[in-house]
Amino acid sequence: MQQENIEHIRHSLAHLLAAAVLKHFPDTNPTLGPAIENGFYYDFEFQNPLKESDLEKIENTMRELLPTWNTFACEEVSYEKAKKVFAGNKYKLELIEEIEAKGEAITFYTSGEFTDLCRGGHVEDMKNIPSDCFKLDSLAGAYWRGSEKNKMLTRIYGLAFSTKKELGEYVTMQAEAEKRDHRKIGPALKLFTISQLVGSGLPLFQPKGTILRKELENYLWDLHKDKGYDRVWTPHLAKEDLYKVSGHAGHYLDDMFSVHGGTSKEDFYVKPMNCPHHMQIFADNQFSYRDMPVRYFEPATVYRDEKTGQLSGLTRVRALTQDDGHLFCRVSQIENEIATIVGIIKDFYTTMGMMEGYWVRLSVRGDDKENYLGEDSVWETAESALKNVCDSEKLNYRVGKGEAAFYGPKLDFMFKDAIGREWQLATVQCDFNLPKRFELSFINEKGEKEQPVVIHRAISGSLERFIGVAIEHFGGAFPTWLSPVQVAIIPVSEKHLDYAHTVKHLLSGFSIRTESFNGNDSLGKRIREAKMNKIPYILVIGDKEIADNSVTVEKRGSEEKGISLPINDFVTKITNEIKNRSL
Repeated sequence: MQQENIEHIRHSLAHLLAAAVLKHFPDTNPTLGPAIENGFYYDFEFQNPLKESDLEKIENTMRELLPTWNTFACEEVSYEKAKKVFAGNKYKLELIEEIEAKGEAITFYTSGEFTDLCRGGHVEDMKNIPSDCFKLDSLAGAYWRGSEKNKMLTRIYGLAFSTKKELGEYVTMQAEAEKRDHRKIGPALKLFTISQLVGSGLPLFQPKGTILRKELENYLWDLHKDKGYDRVWTPHLAKEDLYKVSGHAGHYLDDMFSVHGGTSKEDFYVKPMNCPHHMQIFADNQFSYRDMPVRYFEPATVYRDEKTGQLSGLTRVRALTQDDGHLFCRVSQIENEIATIVGIIKDFYTTMGMMEGYWVRLSVRGDDKENYLGEDSVWETAESALKNVCDSEKLNYRVGKGEAAFYGPKLDFMFKDAIGREWQLATVQCDFNLPKRFELSFINEKGEKEQPVVIHRAISGSLERFIGVAIEHFGGAFPTWLSPVQVAIIPVSEKHLDYAHTVKHLLSGFSIRTESFNGNDSLGKRIREAKMNKIPYILVIGDKEIADNSVTVEKRGSEEKGISLPINDFVTKITNEIKNRSL
């Protein structure tokens, strides 16, 4: 079985799923069943609710039917015949009427005793599909055609891979992902909480989570501050006029929150992105070519009206803090600026331990050039600059023809976490649109106005989403520099409290974050509690430590237990680890 046929395999199995469902529930209305990443699904209208326990018997029937299926026979039929075949299925009838309205052909595909309305894309012979390379995974609710105005259907998800081994590896990864779920670990470690009184998609960061955010913000600024960036700040509101100029008012207002002033009676929008505000900061200055590039940096919270059903912990929110940056430069400066940004991205994700297996999508124009803004020469220069950076920085990149934004080419960085899941995180985009819409300019060598190119870039993407990814990547066991609590101090008994306080005071003087585990519980229970909190270092303090002016150190994940160190040696060790942001 060839990997390039996996989509056909998955779509074919969706047909098999529908056939198996009808064997057990003949009154069910099948609707749509596409191939998706890692498998397939099919949406059904059941007369009675389906239970998770039903999946096993449906999956068994799929395996029983598989040997009886051969190739998929295609038949082009009339609209009248199609409507007659699916007379009792309003969902299929709706699809048929849409196809008829477009004047397109109606095709049926049959294998075994099952016939479905379909455009095609199947395996040539079902017998080539191993019976152990797929399994049914879960049930979910899904609105017909994705619209909340339509009826809720039952979606059955299935997993499918080329081999049993690949399926097993994915199932193992899923189990590990469930253990690492940031929606469980985050609240358990008191990093963030979601309050229904505040609202869905509006996470609240606890003190420990706020430390995590600030450490990431500080590191991001450290990577930028010596590279010519200036920090700026912009308000959370703006008049609609700003978004009329930027173009968002015509296309994006439905995804924005509006605000009406109780006193002023003025109408505002809560900002969904920082770009238009940064355009106004640039516009308020008189720059010459000697000032270029101009670089702004702002970790700013923006707000987007995401659908309630799509919200998920920190990875899909309505309030997101972008580590935003906008650079205003000349066309000739694009390559150098992109190279600097790529260097920052490499540093950041190397520190996070996420560079292995990464790749970059270089999105360029398609052949339909009339759909893209800007002169050919500018596009060619920008695309060439991005490609040159990809080559000079030895990036693992793929060209995505036709995937550029209408306003310019871009780089999207894809990183894998510790269990192999892929995340699109950093992005770099060239923009010829906003400088034109806002009539931005600087004075060139000839004393003439010249329009800058804007480079949008985000290193972490958004802090909320990246923190969600990081929680799962590290399993909540953050490296010492990033950990909200870096050292747990555990005195053996009350008579050791004074020395424990001395150690805590000493460490705090070096800005090392500590937490004392005193209490009345047994020593073993307090050590277990510290470990449950995934604290990098545990210091146990008893008679020997007081006598030797030392600490007994247990490092998280180390096979060595209870190493005795002079207190000053421990301070040197941990401060170097924090300074170097070691993993």
